[in-house]
Amino acid sequence: MELRVERNSDVDSWKEVVLIYNSALKQISTKLEILNDEFQHVHRYNPIEHIKSRMKTSESIVKKLKRYGYESTIENMVKYVNDIAGIRVICSFTSDIYEIGDMIRGQSDIKVIAVKDYIVHPKPSGYRSYHMLVTVPVYLSDRIVDTKVEIQIRTVAMDFWASLEHKIHYKFEGNAPDYIKGELIECAKMAAELDDRMLSLNNEVHSLSGEKRT
Repeated sequence: MELRVERNSDVDSWKEVVLIYNSALKQISTKLEILNDEFQHVHRYNPIEHIKSRMKTSESIVKKLKRYGYESTIENMVKYVNDIAGIRVICSFTSDIYEIGDMIRGQSDIKVIAVKDYIVHPKPSGYRSYHMLVTVPVYLSDRIVDTKVEIQIRTVAMDFWASLEHKIHYKFEGNAPDYIKGELIECAKMAAELDDRMLSLNNEVHSLSGEKRT
């Protein structure tokens, strides 16, 4: 399935939309890398393990628009689909997640549209992550386009669980047996416990070594 393209101008519009979203991803990624470098310089510590970025496929966009009850046009795509451009930030500890979120909020040219804290309020499936929907200005030759990017911030444990859950979801086309869903929920709880223990251990190590992050 493809987004509806009726004229050559629509093809050009689609290519421009892709360019704009890719540019937004580059800007956010660069900002995060700079913030991580600065954090290392000031605190001798990197809160970000790695960064992944992705553009949603046209097929996924069409499916989402259909689920929302909208026609698959470029206009509707830009207006109603918030996660066309996505960045996943993986960090070591849950405390890093909120620190990174605060650093993003501190960027004067980034506007935070919405926040969903699935760490404090996990999804029924067990999914845990911290989502931020933001806009970042993309500077073209003739105009500035405020472009939406979804930022997901999570720990290594959260990311491992989410990756496995995603594979199982598609394996069973969203209809996994109840016992598998139950096992996933239990695994999510174990991952949360691991995050808590690793954070406590890290704090204990810093306490014993007399290190302080300022």
